[in-house]
Amino acid sequence: MKTILMILWVSAASAVMVPAEPAVPLHEPEIKIWTEKNEKGKDVYFMTVDGVMVHETDERIQPQPPVVTPGTPSCDDRVAGTAPSDALVLFDGTEASLKNWTDGKGNPTRWKLVDGALESVKKAGYIQTREHFGSCQLHVEWAAPVSVKGDGQKRGNSGVFLMGTYEVQVLDCYNNKTYPDGQAAALYGRKKPLVNACLPPGEWQTYDIIFHRPLFNKDGSVKRKATFTVLHNGVLVQDHVFLSGGTGWRGPHAAWPYGAHADALPLKLQDLGNPVRFRNIWIRPIEG
Repeated sequence: MKTILMILWVSAASAVMVPAEPAVPLHEPEIKIWTEKNEKGKDVYFMTVDGVMVHETDERIQPQPPVVTPGTPSCDDRVAGTAPSDALVLFDGTEASLKNWTDGKGNPTRWKLVDGALESVKKAGYIQTREHFGSCQLHVEWAAPVSVKGDGQKRGNSGVFLMGTYEVQVLDCYNNKTYPDGQAAALYGRKKPLVNACLPPGEWQTYDIIFHRPLFNKDGSVKRKATFTVLHNGVLVQDHVFLSGGTGWRGPHAAWPYGAHADALPLKLQDLGNPVRFRNIWIRPIEG
């Protein structure tokens, strides 16, 4: 029997019921185990995982995985890497790839190309992909401005929004303290990173994100929370985290709850007035 726990938060103004994090994986495999006698009368174990025999060699039953050519890593400040052969390239430093992006109203973005990078322009607004995505593997490289101005949240601030909704914070946190759940690689307002893996301002940094979208019931309630795994510069900073709710700003000490939405939405990058740069952006949609 499965038990669902509820956590009750009570304030003078309201009482909010928050579902506890699920304790099961996104997919629970069906495993069957049995024994059969061999020619010598001894018991031999057999096992299937989701209906397929362990160590199955018949490719009609257990097809080989598709062959994918890996991308190349970024080498230095001047040479961006390349995407895997089955990825959708969202930005590769060219004018052509810039057309994959629009402003919030679907018009051409006013962000600019600078040395093969996509740079945020003050008051140009968020930028978003023309295509819509759900669960995915996402690779993004970003660099905070070389010229350090301000501190805390005022220094190299931007964000990567999965489904235009769930933010992985972009911020220059090299020798720059801020509230932990708002620093670089935080799930904004919800989960601080395990460590601060920031490089100095001006240096290219990487986010590799595995994201499974939330699922909603017909009444808009949460059926399954979103999950995030994030590597920042190759360092694990979010370890299969079940996102407790939305990451939108709801005042200085609160974030928005989940709100039911479509199964696929644009990826967004944030403009907060800082000339943050992005490059080598690619995505691999995944099931679930």
